[in-house]
Formats: sequence, C-alpha cells, structure tokens
Amino acid sequence: MRIIMEHSWIFISIFIFLAILLLFCLIRAIKGPTIADRVVAVNMMGTIVMVVIAMLAVYMGEGYLLDICLIYAMISFLAVVVLTKIYSGVYLEKLAKKKRQQQKAVQAESIREGSTGKNRIKEMKTEETRLKDAGTEEVTNKYTKRNEQERSDTL
Repeated sequence: MRIIMEHSWIFISIFIFLAILLLFCLIRAIKGPTIADRVVAVNMMGTIVMVVIAMLAVYMGEGYLLDICLIYAMISFLAVVVLTKIYSGVYLEKLAKKKRQQQKAVQAESIREGSTGKNRIKEMKTEETRLKDAGTEEVTNKYTKRNEQERSDTL
C-alpha cells in the first residue's frame, strides 16, 4: 500500500490517459459513419470504464469495487448483444426494402416494355437458379477431379 501511495502519479497519469481514450470513444460513438462503429465504440467505452473501476479498487484498496466491476461487465456484455441484435435487424430490413424496390422497378420496366412484371421476375429467378446450379456444378467438378487425382496417386 505504501508503494501505491508513493507512486500515485502513475495512477493519476493512467486515469488521465483512460479519460482521453474514453472521450475519443464517445466521439466515435456519436459521429461514427456506420452503426457497427458505434457499437464497437460503446463496447470499448464499457471496457474502459471497467478498467477504471478496477484501478480505483487497487488504488483505494476497496474490494467491493471489484464486485461492481464484474456486475458492470455483465451489463455491458448484454448491452452489446442487444445492440448487435438491433443492428442486424435494421440491416436485414434495409436489404428487404432494397429488394422490394428492385422488384418494383423491374415490374415497372416490364410494364413499359409490354410484358407483365411477373414474367420478368420469373425470368430473373430462373437466371438466379441457373447461376447457382452452374456454381454448384463447377464446385462438384472440381472435387471430382481432385478425388480422381488422389485415387490415381494412391495406385
């Protein structure tokens, strides 16, 4: 304990450094260009706060602060999980909206061309299926060739 009090300037400088890092994380959480940046910044802020609480526990010699640190860690983890779940839901919703807009655009284009939008959508789906089948066939051919080569090598 005597060593801690003699070298308290180390703790103070570390606290100042962590406060600056916390400020940078706060700026990124507010300004962040994407939601993923904001989630990571909030997670980092939680981690920095846990480190500050743990250092205060050592500096002050109070054990109950470590219990608070553990509880804060659990709450921070749950908050990040919830934010990630919300973010993934928003992302999937944006993708679905974009797909609906593309389908509406295809239908409008098909109506202008004289054919029905349903036929154009069917054509797009058959094209997607054909491309998927071609990709599957390519992978199957690759593995078949590799297996044949392995068999010939073992003989």
